[in-house]
Amino acid sequence: MTVMKTSMRNFFAHKGRMALSAIAVLLSVAFVCGTLVFTDTMSTTFDKLFAATSSDVTVSPKGASDTGETKSDNGKPPVMPASVVDAVRGAKGVKSAEGTVFSTSVTVVDADKDSLSPNGGGPTIVGSWNANDARTMKITSGAVPKGAGQVMVDEDTVDKHHLKLGDEIGVITALGTHTAKISGVVAFQVTNPGAAIFYFDTKTAQEALVGQTGVFTNVNVTAAAGFSDEQVKQGVNSALGAGEFKVQTAKETADANRKQVGSLMDVIKYAMLGFAGIAFLVGIFLIINTFSMLVAQRTREIGLMRAIGSSRKQVNRSVLVEAFLLGVVGSVLGVGAGVGIAVGLMKLMSSAGMNLSTDDLTVAWTTPVIGLVLGIVVTVLAAYFPARRAGKVSPMAALRDAGTPADGRAGLVRGTIGLVLTGGGGFALYLSGTADKAGEGALWLGLGIVLSLLGFVIVGPLLAGGVVRVLGAVILRVFGPVGRMAERNALRNPRRTGATGAALMIGLALVACLSVVSSSMVASATEELDKTVGTDFIVQSDSGQLFTPQAVEAIKKTPGLKRVTEYKWTEADFTTPDGKVSKDTAITAADPTYPDDLRVQTVQGNLHDAYKPDSMSVHEDFAKDHGIRLGSTVRIAFKDGRTASLTVRAITKSDVAIDSGAMYTAITTMAKYVPADKMPLDTILFATAEKGQQEAAYTALKSAMHDYPQYKVRDQTDYKQALKDQIGQLLNLIYGLLALAIIVAVLGVVNTLALSVVERTREIGLMRAIGLSRRQLRRMIRLESVVIALFGALLGLGLGMGWGATAQKLLALQGLGVLDIPWPTIIGVFIGSAFVGLFAALVPAFRAGRMNVLNAIATD
Repeated sequence: MTVMKTSMRNFFAHKGRMALSAIAVLLSVAFVCGTLVFTDTMSTTFDKLFAATSSDVTVSPKGASDTGETKSDNGKPPVMPASVVDAVRGAKGVKSAEGTVFSTSVTVVDADKDSLSPNGGGPTIVGSWNANDARTMKITSGAVPKGAGQVMVDEDTVDKHHLKLGDEIGVITALGTHTAKISGVVAFQVTNPGAAIFYFDTKTAQEALVGQTGVFTNVNVTAAAGFSDEQVKQGVNSALGAGEFKVQTAKETADANRKQVGSLMDVIKYAMLGFAGIAFLVGIFLIINTFSMLVAQRTREIGLMRAIGSSRKQVNRSVLVEAFLLGVVGSVLGVGAGVGIAVGLMKLMSSAGMNLSTDDLTVAWTTPVIGLVLGIVVTVLAAYFPARRAGKVSPMAALRDAGTPADGRAGLVRGTIGLVLTGGGGFALYLSGTADKAGEGALWLGLGIVLSLLGFVIVGPLLAGGVVRVLGAVILRVFGPVGRMAERNALRNPRRTGATGAALMIGLALVACLSVVSSSMVASATEELDKTVGTDFIVQSDSGQLFTPQAVEAIKKTPGLKRVTEYKWTEADFTTPDGKVSKDTAITAADPTYPDDLRVQTVQGNLHDAYKPDSMSVHEDFAKDHGIRLGSTVRIAFKDGRTASLTVRAITKSDVAIDSGAMYTAITTMAKYVPADKMPLDTILFATAEKGQQEAAYTALKSAMHDYPQYKVRDQTDYKQALKDQIGQLLNLIYGLLALAIIVAVLGVVNTLALSVVERTREIGLMRAIGLSRRQLRRMIRLESVVIALFGALLGLGLGMGWGATAQKLLALQGLGVLDIPWPTIIGVFIGSAFVGLFAALVPAFRAGRMNVLNAIATD
């Protein structure tokens, strides 16, 4: 009880000093709990949607996916004849059955050709209005579509794009563009996570989506009273023949959809938790520093406690109880803040196009438990070493001296361990950079990052002396005596300076590493484009929609073009000379001009020969794995076609950045074995202008694609910029998540300075008494903060660039062989760190300047 009372008294006596550490715990716990609440809410939203929209039993073609539609090579969903509906209606346990048609391989535009598809990554679904939808959706205005000229649109899409009844829209499919006017608006009875849905009547949907009537993509089955979904499924399988069609219960359909969405949510969840873990790691340094300094400042108090009979265990326990109280306060507040973060993330996702209602806010009982346990355990563990140090304080030593300068030198054991770990990390990074396989190299890279990070953290106090002196000579000496005092203050306690700098080092190391990797990827891809792409224009759909024959014809008729190369792919079963069968292997078919448009390197043969009749190419790794040489024959069983025996005329390099792993044949060869109505549509087209007509052809090509907004025309400059933008968007997202760790690191600098000011109260009073002005005092503290921040930045940026350079060596195995250091970013981050130091020193410097000189001198 005495220990508890002492801990409570000390905790509340130093509550101001504890506040910043509590904020660090709060932010870290809040990020963890916010992530869990956010992903749980997403799961709840999708679960409700899948449960509400699934019919009792669903019948779909054998080739369909578990979630419904399977996108095909010809842009049309797989279908079943109408006779299947009649057979299902006669099955045991079936109350009703209705055939439906839907597709997600569509683009929908308004009258101005602007896309109506969601901008948050949600699907665009066009289908037939049916009884199952009528059960789960509510018509809010207008009426159901009747005839080819009418369409019904979901309410969210209408509101987002300011549509109204009577407005004309265009539905673009592989068959062409179907226009219709809005006849009605329909609303979800549950939350719509972000899909755009358009309904035709059944006949119009069949004609627009699959090009023929009398077929369906799905059959929705309602179970008769007294029959379970499983019983109905058995009855349908008996009526249709087991294995002839895919038959799923509502639960199976919902589980398949949930699994598909769940994989994406798991990526989001674990990525965000990873960044929360980084914030926790940074927070550990803050807590260690806080308790180390508090223990040092209370040395005489602890010595008195020891002198009057307190045992080491009691002193140790007292500090740990304070840490426990800090963890409880920070964690409780963090759990509450986590719910707020989750709501904020939901609002952010809604603005990006994914609608998540706060009505579905889900706070599982495990979330606050995880937050509390994690926050408290991390805080107590972080305080363990300072607590042990407090327990070892000698009563006589404490009574002789109010401070404990022994902390100023890093121990020999600590330094040795740090150097060993750093050396081990460097060796692992070396092994990663010299690895022959990316998988093996990635393991060494991960080990090298962990060991080198731990090594730098432990060896930080040893580095602090040298680095701070260099920084002082370059930056601080120009400020005269004030600068020299700031340098000495930073050097006074290398362990504290090292720990404070390490907190900032972690976040900046990751920033530097990712900057190097992303910059190298862009530079490598740009160089690869310059070396290999021989065409002027690349036309493709960013959403993956295949080319309609009309669009291909429009491109080919564009004036000023020398040639247009078609490019399509499908899957087939390969039987190689070693007798092995490679199922569902991709094979690419293109025009014979493709080797001129993309100069793929070969290790044997000439790629142009692969476009001769009944010929093909394979890549080097595939050839080695299956004993293939020039002249070898590979049997290709085309999906939806016949089996061909193709002669290998070229073997291409495997480690290329563009079209890696592709195996080529001619479109004419594929057409020989695949029926015309089963031939895959083009996925991308290459266009080359007549000499000297690039600008005119570019303008003409964009004009030709005006009626086909689903396709983007890019020249090489556009393509490079699009690649750069994609990587930049991902990088900005990662930087945003890393900002939490950097904020916690800044709090660490603030806390260190604040406690350092308290520790040096008498010293500050004496300096003020002998003539140091308030302005000079504040400047001294600001400069101390700047040099600590720059120390952490130097370590972090140096370490991160090393990681990034090693990671680039692995990318080189995939064809991305250019190392590019983004010096403007690195220099900008270094300079920004100085401003971080200035910002962190504002409050401590202000408080130091306001000290009463006499009271400060009289401080014990």
